[in-house]
Amino acid sequence: MAQTQTQSLPPLSIATSSLNPFPAATEAPHDLSSKLHAITHAGFRAIELAFADFLSYVEQHFGRKVDPQAWDDLSTAARALRQECKTLQLEIMMLQPFSNFEGWDPESEEGRSKRENAFARAKGWIRLMQDLGTDMLQVGSTDAPNIKKDKAFLAADLARLADMLAEHNMRLAYENWCWATFATNWRDVYDLVVAVDRPNIGLCLDTFQSSGGEWGDPTTASGHREDVPKHELEDRFQDSMQQLGATLPKEKIYLLQVSDAYKPPQPLDASLDGSGLRPRGRWSGAFRPMPGKQGGYLPVLEVAKAVKRTGFRGWFSIEIFDGGPAGKDRELGNLDDQAKEIMELSQAFLTKAMEECDYVV
Repeated sequence: MAQTQTQSLPPLSIATSSLNPFPAATEAPHDLSSKLHAITHAGFRAIELAFADFLSYVEQHFGRKVDPQAWDDLSTAARALRQECKTLQLEIMMLQPFSNFEGWDPESEEGRSKRENAFARAKGWIRLMQDLGTDMLQVGSTDAPNIKKDKAFLAADLARLADMLAEHNMRLAYENWCWATFATNWRDVYDLVVAVDRPNIGLCLDTFQSSGGEWGDPTTASGHREDVPKHELEDRFQDSMQQLGATLPKEKIYLLQVSDAYKPPQPLDASLDGSGLRPRGRWSGAFRPMPGKQGGYLPVLEVAKAVKRTGFRGWFSIEIFDGGPAGKDRELGNLDDQAKEIMELSQAFLTKAMEECDYVV
């Protein structure tokens, strides 16, 4: 029987991209500084710094367009942002998302070029992390189609990145993206983390990525996977969550990201879109509200409870992309109201997860 938790809620962070991710066409996008003030006023202690928000900040800082690999300019702006966050007593918990890094095949011309760029970007991002004062880099499992799908090869790439980070006492938080080419679920990324065998690599778990990949499916009318009968799907998912709670060492979980999903009003096309993005990737980028918002339907609470059962009590971080049930641009109100609502829903969700979790510290 579940026992009520009496300890305080875990520390709360939020991805900067969660606020006003889809500004209306008639509205100027909110600048990062305004987001940071709203986040602070709502009571969050830390942020995941989304690179797109940071790049906007850099361009505002210099008053011109800046190349995303103009490291000197980015470094200068990063130091200014670090001071701004220090003034607000806001920790930059992580820089994200570092994508399409691992698996490029050096035997092909494209692979060599992509691989060189991936490691050059890694070096540049590490420099930015030093200037920002953050020690954690989020790496999403790559969704590039032309990578080597060999576990040992992928692990070797990640080990090299972990070693680069270790030189600066930094960590690598590896996340399964449910539309990825190789590592789509928590088992896949944990297997790679074990294979990497470095003390500074761990997991960025995500309520959406786990439930949206193992249970949900935006290409079906039901919104859930239909490759097995519903009762079998439910049993499999519950078994997976039980295994997660019993398998993952709490010290290898660096954070849990929290979001839910809307069921698209019409099933998404199962084919790639014009940019090559898979349907779960399109779903992720526009249909992800806070748990507790009307229309959210994934079994995300089960993921949070499973993570709690490991004994993990680190960062719970909000990462939402709320385009509404239709997944389209919409007015979300002022930043203070957005941040306040997110905080209230976060506290309600975490309280429920702790009350229903059958693990007590």
